[in-house]
Amino acid sequence: MKGRFFDILQEVERDHKQGKGSSKDSHLLIIDGLNTFIRVFSAVPALNDDGMHIGGVTGFLRSIAAAIRQHKPTRCIIVFDGKGGSVRRKQMYPDYKANRANKTAFNRYEEFASLQDEQDSMKRQYGRMIQYLTCLPITALAIDNIEADDAIAYIANEIFTKPENRATIVSTDRDFLQLVNNRISVWSPTKKKMYTPNTMREEFGIDASNYLLYRALTGDKSDNIPGINGVGLKTMIRRLPIITENKQLSVDDLVEYASNVEKKYKVHEIIESSIDTIQLNYRLMQLKNVDIAGNTKLLILEMVREDINKMDVLNFKKMFMLDKMYTVIKDLDTWMSTSFNSLNAYRNL
Repeated sequence: MKGRFFDILQEVERDHKQGKGSSKDSHLLIIDGLNTFIRVFSAVPALNDDGMHIGGVTGFLRSIAAAIRQHKPTRCIIVFDGKGGSVRRKQMYPDYKANRANKTAFNRYEEFASLQDEQDSMKRQYGRMIQYLTCLPITALAIDNIEADDAIAYIANEIFTKPENRATIVSTDRDFLQLVNNRISVWSPTKKKMYTPNTMREEFGIDASNYLLYRALTGDKSDNIPGINGVGLKTMIRRLPIITENKQLSVDDLVEYASNVEKKYKVHEIIESSIDTIQLNYRLMQLKNVDIAGNTKLLILEMVREDINKMDVLNFKKMFMLDKMYTVIKDLDTWMSTSFNSLNAYRNL
C-alpha cells in the first residue's frame, strides 16, 4: 500500500516539474453533492450485517470515487445546497420548487418500517457521509441560503478562470449545461455522457452559449418553472434560426427577432406576448453571472482556498468498521488507494 502511494506521489511530482498538471487546480472535479446523494439513496438498497440501510453512504462514496478514477482530476470539490435553499429565487418566484415536497418514499418501501423511518435513515446517512468526507483529500462546502448550483457556477466560471483551470461538473441537473465551454464540461452520471461544446450542438442543435435561452423558453418542471406553450426545441430551430448561431443571445435579441421577422408564425407572436415570463425564467435559471451577495462570494473564495484535508485513513477505517460497510466495499485498502491517493498527492501542489 505504501509503495503504491509513493509511486503515485512521485508520478505527480514528476508531472509537476515537467509542467503537466502543474497545480492542484489544473483539473477541478466539482460534484453536485445533494444531487448525487439523493440519486444513490433512491437507487442503492445496500444493508449492513445489522440490517441497517447504508445505501446512501456507500452509494455516495462509491459514486465520487468512481468519478475521481474516471476523470482523474487534480482536485475534487463537493458542493451541497445550503440551509434554506435559494432565498433570492423564492423571492422572485414564490412557487419555485414548490413541487419538491417529499410525499412518496425514495427507496424500495419494504426496506423501511415507514416513510418516517426512511426519512430518518436519509438524515442519518447524510450526516454520516459528511463525517467520511472530512477524512478524504476533498473540499466540501455548503453556504446557507444559496443552492449548490450558484456556488458550483461561481467556482467553475468566476473563481478558476485561467485557461489552464479545466473543470468537470458532475450532476444530472441540466441547468449546468449553460456553463459548457472550451474549459468547462458537464458529466451526466445517469446518461454516462460528457457535455462539451460539440456534444451540446450535436444533441440540441444549438450553441452551448444559447442553452440558457432555450431553457427559459421551455421551462423546468423539476423546479416548477413553467415554459411557454407551443415553443419546443424543434420549433425554435425551424422558426428562430438565430438561436442556432455561434453567438450568445439575450432575451431582448430573441424578442426583437420575433418582432421583426419577415414572415411571422404563431411562435413569433407567442414570444412577443410572453416576454415577462421569458425574462423571469431567464433570471431564475441563469448561472453565468450568479446573483449572490459579495460577502457570500468572498466566503466561497475563502473556502476553496483553504488547505485541503490530508487523507485520514485511520479514522476513515474506524467509521467504516463501525458502520459495517465491508458488506459493500470489499477491499477497502485498494479502493482508497486507487481512488484518493492521487488527490492526496496533489493537495499541496
